[in-house]
Amino acid sequence: MPEFDLKVAISSLAATISYLDLADAIAHYGQWRLLHHDLSQYMKLDASALKALNLMPNPLELGGNKNMSLYGLLNHCRTAQGQRLLAMWLKQPLVNLHEIEKRQDMVETFVEDHNTRRSLQSDCLKPMPDFNRITKRFNRGIASLEDVVRVYQAISKLPQMVQLLENAQPRDPQQLELLERTFIIPLREHNQNLEQYSNMVEETIDLDELAHHNFVLQAAFDPALEDIKTRLMGVMDGLDEEHENVATATGIDKEKKLHLEKHHVYGYSLRVTKAARKGYIDLATQKSGTIFTTRKLKSLSEEHTELTQLYDKTQRGLVKEVVAIAASYTPILEALDSLVASLDVIVSFAHVSDNAPIAYVKPKVNEKGTGDLIVKQARHPCLEVQDDINFIANDHMMLKDSGEFQILTGPNMGGKSTYIRQVGVIALMAQVGCFVPAEEATLPIFDCILARVGAGDSQLKGVSTFMAEMLETAAILKTATKDSLVIIDELGRGTSTYDGFGLAWAISEHIATNIHCFCLFATHFHELTTLSQALPHVKNYHVVAHVTQRDDLTKDRDITLLYKVEEGVCDQSFGIHVAELANFPESVVRLAKRKAEELEDFGDGTETGDVFAKISKQETDMGTQIVQDFFNTWKTLEEEHERTRMDEGADPLEAQQKVLQEVVEQFRDKLEGNAWVKTLLENF
Repeated sequence: MPEFDLKVAISSLAATISYLDLADAIAHYGQWRLLHHDLSQYMKLDASALKALNLMPNPLELGGNKNMSLYGLLNHCRTAQGQRLLAMWLKQPLVNLHEIEKRQDMVETFVEDHNTRRSLQSDCLKPMPDFNRITKRFNRGIASLEDVVRVYQAISKLPQMVQLLENAQPRDPQQLELLERTFIIPLREHNQNLEQYSNMVEETIDLDELAHHNFVLQAAFDPALEDIKTRLMGVMDGLDEEHENVATATGIDKEKKLHLEKHHVYGYSLRVTKAARKGYIDLATQKSGTIFTTRKLKSLSEEHTELTQLYDKTQRGLVKEVVAIAASYTPILEALDSLVASLDVIVSFAHVSDNAPIAYVKPKVNEKGTGDLIVKQARHPCLEVQDDINFIANDHMMLKDSGEFQILTGPNMGGKSTYIRQVGVIALMAQVGCFVPAEEATLPIFDCILARVGAGDSQLKGVSTFMAEMLETAAILKTATKDSLVIIDELGRGTSTYDGFGLAWAISEHIATNIHCFCLFATHFHELTTLSQALPHVKNYHVVAHVTQRDDLTKDRDITLLYKVEEGVCDQSFGIHVAELANFPESVVRLAKRKAEELEDFGDGTETGDVFAKISKQETDMGTQIVQDFFNTWKTLEEEHERTRMDEGADPLEAQQKVLQEVVEQFRDKLEGNAWVKTLLENF
């Protein structure tokens, strides 16, 4: 087989066969076939992207709030197969424009038709069993009559499901044709193909016993069963007669106070709240009353148990025949399972889109490599549904070749991470086929979403936090194409400031110059924003914070985070403000402010490195004033001597040197006495 040349795939297949013990069961021979799953038809998502976008729930980090993950938010599926398919769709977004638009059109149908959507969810999808698990039980020969009946009950819902879909009222007639091709015609065919299954169940299984949760074959199906059934009916009559006798003897109303029940431990017994029970056998006293029996009732209960067990034993061979017949419908049930799952997920998308705090909109998706990314009033779907949160929406405007690379600066806790991640979430939702949280959205198809967000080490693998960051970034540089979406948050934090900035600059320039993909880069390296001066398609944005001076002496500031994103550069961070919010000791905060001011003033390393880092601010201010006075004095003396030279006809060069020497002698003590000036002259 040509698949044998795929060494990794065949090795994985061997592991799967071993894990499932498929080779040990003769019944599995010839039941399987190999299919080549083409991953090129799906968007690539690396592990970092799944984590950055909160795609799947993480109980260790997110707690019990299911809306903290995209899967939990979108999961309003009523069936187990629908929930599994939703997880698969989220991990494998489409890149085929036609298929994406098909899903969006079907979602739009159910968004507009509320009644059909609700009826499908409550009346048709909710009772659907997990056909996938039932067919596995059929194939293994371990299915029961209950499994057979559950399939029968599901089949009985198909006509109602078809009728609801036929009565759907989308605005566009083409959407009804799409529903017809995708769901209605296949459901009709499955209902017709399973008609014989329904007839078989009705002829062989005693459906009247289902009300008592008994799954048994009809007695008329076999003479031995019929004989046992007759005896069972006699025992039941005896139980009712004894119930009547005890009620008469005790004077207790058998309809309201004296109850004949089948206890899971004692079998058939009587339960009463308060009564004289002289001559009766107490079994247990519970909150609901006292359970007791009589000798005759106990004998009848034991006989009923024996006959029931005999009935089950007698019908066991016949049940295997019924299950074997039901198993022959496995291919149809598997196809029906896939169809029900798809409908469940589509309806779930419509439910979430219509019931969001602000209704989602249908995005416009363009072919891969064409068009810009424009999202108006975008929101993060998981955050906007959290309690006590009034989410502030922002626009995204990423224009190909003129604004595809965006550098985002701004204060800590200002919303940078949320802003860049919500773009990835919206792009993924659009390619899954769902509506998106925005007022308007136009996006190209991305071949992959790559992310470098957060920090974490792997001690067991010997990978440090910074090494993990570099490995993820290396994967981005190797994998990203011009049709990718790259999200990078705070790259370079795990090493020294200079190394981190150097790496951030090199990586940014490489992505912007060589890859030319859509990229959002959030950073606290404010020097990185100068990249826009060299590359026209790099744009700077910042999250807005309103800063007011609290005290002129201490230079304390009140900071109000506005969570709005605007074009331009933010030239300061507010990490110490976040430390204050975290209730740092006041002495620590004061020391942090003092050291931060020293480093910002003298140790920025932008031109002369850190040679001024140890010089105080007072010394620097004095040195700056000395230099300024020096040049002002030189200029004044030069102007005066120039008029004298013109009158006397002296050599201009010699006169200038003489003036400079005079000024130097005048300022020599000041120049040599100031550390900042001396350092400046040494590095001149």
